[in-house]
Amino acid sequence: VQLVESGGGSVQAGESLRLSCVASGPNHEIYDMGWFRLTPGKEREAVALIDTSGNRNYADSVKGRFTISQDNANNTLYLQMNSLKPEDTAKYSCAAGIISDIAERKWYSLNYWGQGTQVTVS
Repeated sequence: VQLVESGGGSVQAGESLRLSCVASGPNHEIYDMGWFRLTPGKEREAVALIDTSGNRNYADSVKGRFTISQDNANNTLYLQMNSLKPEDTAKYSCAAGIISDIAERKWYSLNYWGQGTQVTVS
């Protein structure tokens, strides 16, 4: 499975961005998907998750501002990010794996990762 992200960039606080993650390869549709972000000096954060049934969960820091969605016809995962804040600055990556507890944003395994896309909010 290959994952390729796009859509990052530099924006002002309060603006929006939409990240995309295109999946390809055998059986990619069987995996749960998620968006993660990494900032130097901090632990990786699970920002938003969606399982194969369409259930979603979000980190408290982004609830009400970010929305995860999927376009299965085009094998694309999205992260719509509104009302961006400077603290949202990070490298965002999509991942495919198996969720064990979506309410706790826990995974059995994270099998595949994209290369990441940088989001900078000033």
